[in-house]
This record gives sequence, structure tokens and C-alpha cells, in this order.
Amino acid sequence: MKKLYALFTLLLILVLAVTSNPVIAQNYTSGIVNNASSDEDSGEVSTILTAHDKNAIFDNVATYTFEVKNTYNKPQAGKVTYLITDQFNKKLRKDSILINVEQHSSRSYDFTLPPLKSGFYKVNFMINVTDYDDTIRRVFGIRPDEIRSAHSRPDDFDKFWETAKAQLAKVKPEYKITEKFDLEKDNRKVFLIEMKSLGNKTIYVWLTEPEHHQKYQKFPVLLLLPGYQATNIPLLGRDDDMAFVSPDVRGQGLSKENFDMRREDYIVNGLEDKNKYIMRGIIMDCIRAIDFIYSRPELGHDRIGVTGGSMGGYLSITTAALDKRVTFCAPQNPFMSDIYNMDNGAVEWPINYMKKYVTIRPDLTFEKALDNLQYFDTKNFASAVSCPVVMGIGLLDPFVPPNNSYVVFNSIKTKKKIFVFKDLGHEVGDKYYNYEIRFTRDTFGLF
Repeated sequence: MKKLYALFTLLLILVLAVTSNPVIAQNYTSGIVNNASSDEDSGEVSTILTAHDKNAIFDNVATYTFEVKNTYNKPQAGKVTYLITDQFNKKLRKDSILINVEQHSSRSYDFTLPPLKSGFYKVNFMINVTDYDDTIRRVFGIRPDEIRSAHSRPDDFDKFWETAKAQLAKVKPEYKITEKFDLEKDNRKVFLIEMKSLGNKTIYVWLTEPEHHQKYQKFPVLLLLPGYQATNIPLLGRDDDMAFVSPDVRGQGLSKENFDMRREDYIVNGLEDKNKYIMRGIIMDCIRAIDFIYSRPELGHDRIGVTGGSMGGYLSITTAALDKRVTFCAPQNPFMSDIYNMDNGAVEWPINYMKKYVTIRPDLTFEKALDNLQYFDTKNFASAVSCPVVMGIGLLDPFVPPNNSYVVFNSIKTKKKIFVFKDLGHEVGDKYYNYEIRFTRDTFGLF
């Protein structure tokens, strides 16, 4: 089965740094490599680091095997060092062992890291031997189901969003529907819809639906929410029993009118006033898209799913929290999570843009900006989600650290499932997408 959508991916390397504590290490010799070169300087050293849990999540202590393979015609002697830091790059533990790998052989070293409290930690394994130096960077978790935020949501959070929805309801949508015959294929109709949203702003939404259906058939709808500064396109595919709705929220894609700004300015637009912050309007644009679904007689009003990655993951959670018309929620790597804990070195983006923005706004401090962002923090929406949730995260995510993601996931009170990808960054793997496809069809009752 084909994937339902394409996910924007970003891969960056985590930066780490040093302290001390003991390591329990064991080693053993494995197979011999044949066909050795007679030239002593010809060959290579390669390494493999294996976590003893498929998701690198442990109950008490993290354990790894570090394998070193030597194809040189001479021994490789030196050491392997590990360094553990927290998400703010504070040095917690460091230790080393001496190693000696004979020519044309491999050796494996088992590491049991010191006990740590619940949370996620960065670990560097560094090898320094005769002809080779390298560092492998990973993240592991200890009892992540215990992770909670130290910050509560604002007392007037619900009132703030009820006001926003009431203001949206007063804006007549004025739907203008145009069929795009030149884009239609695979027996799917394509429509571009112009509509009015919060603040009377014009946004555009794509709708694709099967061309032929039974007289009274109503198609379930998957609402595909966009990533940061992404342009949505009409999703076609070959599903003859499902409709897809893809909004270009304000300031993105076809909805950029009166929002001409640089990419880096988008995330801070209006940050000095929580009632004018751009995310307030963006979230209302998503709810307006659901209003449109409800206006169409051929679309199933009781079967609406929301999905997306990064900002799209964020919008999936915020939309499902604020609009009970949503049937299920499938976010990947939702950003803007546990915002207070994104500072102090946890992430660069978008904190660096926000700090830069307050320097040109004399009426705004960084502390005030963080206070305003509490009305937009993913974790503060999560507890209000009442539909089933399937979520995916990458442990090496440079924009959404796993501690922050788990604060969100642990705040969700309804039926939920999470997929963890220990070797991925701001993305998820095929295992998640394959499950989401089955989850979508099962939830919609499509068999």
C-alpha cells in the first residue's frame, strides 16, 4: 500500500561535550577477516554501535555493544570513551577503556552505563586507535513514561481559545470552489477552494475525492496539515474510498497574500501579542478547513482524521484538541513542545530566531515571549485531545528533543501509541507510515 503523503525531513547532527564515572566493560574476539593485504598501511577500521533495546529505551541502565573491525595488516591499539550529557549538553558521565584489536580481526566491547533518573540523554562513543578516530552520537531513554513538564498551562488557556473560535465563527467562510480539470487523474476529482478565515484572511485549500461513488456514499476525510513554510499540493493516489483535504494556512503556499515575509520571520510574526501571534490564526485556519468539510454533503462528517509532520504534527494535535469533530490524530515530530525546556541549549531553532526578534522589539523581552508561547505550547493542548492518537518521533531530532516529545505524549489521556526511531532525526520511518495507513483505514471502517 502506498504512503498517503510525503513528509518533509531535516537531518542535523547533535552537538555534545565531558565528566567522569565508571563503566562496566567486557570484550570478546569475533571472526577473522581473510584476504589480507601485504601492505601494512592498507586497510581500514570500522565500528558498529548497537543498543541492547530496539528503541534505545531502558528501565534503569543503558547497555550497548561497541564493535571494532580492523582490516589493517597490523594491530589497532587505543581506547573507547563514552560521554553522557543531558538535553542541555550538561556533562554527566565520562569513562574510557583500553582496546587492542589484532590485525584482520574484530572485537566487541559491552558497555553498561551508570544509572540515571528518568529522561533522555545524549551519548557519544569515541574511538581513538592507531590509524582511526571517530565519534558515534546517539540518544537513549530511561523510563520515559515518567517524564512530565515542570510548567503548567495558563489559567485562562481554555478561555483564550474559546474566544478565538468564537471570533472565527463570526467570519463568513464565503467558499469559492473551482474544479481543476487539468490536475485530475486516476479517477480523482481535484478542487481548489478559496475561503475566509480568522481576521477575514483569505486562505486556500485543496480537496481531492474519488470521481465515482455510490449515490449516498460519504467519503471519510484525511486532513493533511502542512509543515513549516511548506506548500501543500492536491494529493491524488488511488484510494477510491477516501477524500483528502490539504490546506495552505496563512503565510504559506497559495495563502501568502498579505503575508510577504522571510522564512525566519514566520515563526515570530506577532509574537509580542498572544492575540496577534501568527500561530493563533494558523490553528484557526485548520478549524476552518474542518468547517469546509462539514459543508460538503459527499464528505463524511463523522470520519475526519488529522495528520502531519513537524508543524503539521503540531497542528494535528492543536486541531484535535480544539475541535471534537476530529476522529483520530496522527502527528509526527510535533514542534513547539514544552517550550520552556527548549531554551538553555536544548535546541537552536526556533529559540535563536525568537531571541533575535526580541532585540528589535523594545516592548518585548524573551521572558514575555516565552509566556505568550504558553498559549501555543503543544503539551498544553495534548490533554484535551479526546480521539485516538498514533505518534512518531526520532530520538536524534535537533528541533524536538525526545524529552519534549514525551511530555506531549504523556499528557495525552486517550488511547494512544508511539513509534520511536532511535537512529532518525526530524523524521520517522516506514514502520510508522505503514501502521498509520492501517490505523487510518481501520478507524474509518474501510476494509
